[in-house]
Amino acid sequence: MAGKIKEIQAADFEKEVLAKDKVVVDFYSTECPPCEALAAKYESLSNIYGDDISFVKIFRQGNRDLAAQLDVSGSPTVLFYQNGERTGKTLTGGILRSELMEGLDAMLPADKAAELHGKIEPVVTNTDVVVLGGGPAGLTAGIYLAQAHLNTIVVDTALPGGYVATTHQVSNYPGFIEAQQGFMLSHFMSEQARENGVEFRSAVEVSKVDLNSKSLVVDGFETIEAKKIVIATGSRPRPLNIPGEKEFAGQGISYCATCDGKYFEDKEIVVIGGGNSSIEESLFLSKFAKKITIIHQFETLQANKVAQKKIFADEKVNIMFEHEPREFKKYGNMDMAVVVENLKTGEKSEIRTNGVFVFVGFIPNLEVFHDNLELDQWGYLETDETMETNIPGVFAAGDVRTKQYRQITTAVSDGTIAAITISKELT
Repeated sequence: MAGKIKEIQAADFEKEVLAKDKVVVDFYSTECPPCEALAAKYESLSNIYGDDISFVKIFRQGNRDLAAQLDVSGSPTVLFYQNGERTGKTLTGGILRSELMEGLDAMLPADKAAELHGKIEPVVTNTDVVVLGGGPAGLTAGIYLAQAHLNTIVVDTALPGGYVATTHQVSNYPGFIEAQQGFMLSHFMSEQARENGVEFRSAVEVSKVDLNSKSLVVDGFETIEAKKIVIATGSRPRPLNIPGEKEFAGQGISYCATCDGKYFEDKEIVVIGGGNSSIEESLFLSKFAKKITIIHQFETLQANKVAQKKIFADEKVNIMFEHEPREFKKYGNMDMAVVVENLKTGEKSEIRTNGVFVFVGFIPNLEVFHDNLELDQWGYLETDETMETNIPGVFAAGDVRTKQYRQITTAVSDGTIAAITISKELT
């Protein structure tokens, strides 16, 4: 095993962890993308901190009893021990390098931690193409580019898969007879990219991007320089920021009617919003649901007149004007509630429902970019038909670019076009 790391079994735990001064433990599993994303960071930091802190790895699947005893239920899970006692935060899932360093630094005197930080040497990596974003658009671009024998690195601040990984099931993606769980479809895409030679920098922090020089800084120490860049950072639903939203996203709260509407056949649902997307998606949901309650903060809808006429004529639909959601609750499987406030009276009430759809807009993920990118009126990237932006050599694909429809298939199309264009220019 590379780095200053020791792999142990449950029988060694007392000797190698509890009896030592300072230890960090990584419970990992096989066929685990988050574990693979952590491995490189763990190895790198072991070479820096390994003389002061013992680095240990434990195969969770082969040491289930110990994992259960320590309440380790996911992989990877990183635990910190000092003088036989667990200390600091438990880290799990897409673990950032900075989170790991924070836990290690906490076990050392401040001056020692500062000294070790000084040993971190900057690294420069040269590649043909950097793809920023590991959703369907970015992964598709990566597959095409790698198959064209171009060195390609996919950089993602989360784990590969993008927004589709949070979708319960996907039944409209070509090639699959049975509906696929969103995270599995994402997994298939990322593994295909990896198999074709795409490199990944996953669950990383991107501190600087210079689109003109085609360079970016990852995790504060690695500078990646490329000939071309594909921006495939996607977009995210505009949050309501009320209690229950984060907890029940994907578990009763959905942001995609096309993805999840069919699971509410003959059910009652609540829709939040009154703009074009909300009303048009409600009309689609009406094909499945037996009752739809639309909650809208204003006294009139903001959707186009054609959509308004159709929604007012739909007998399944009831619109609560001048109301806002204040909290989401979950009582059981397909048993939700929305606490709403009447903006005129201030009175609050609870609406029981089988599910909730939120359509209050999306936000393109462009915060890391400070170059003069050309955007449309809604803040999405403008491109030409080859997916190139106004900055030469910088392309955009997927939900981050201006387009009429945002679906997995349209993201894959964008990634394909961008990659083929780049391949012809570089090969």
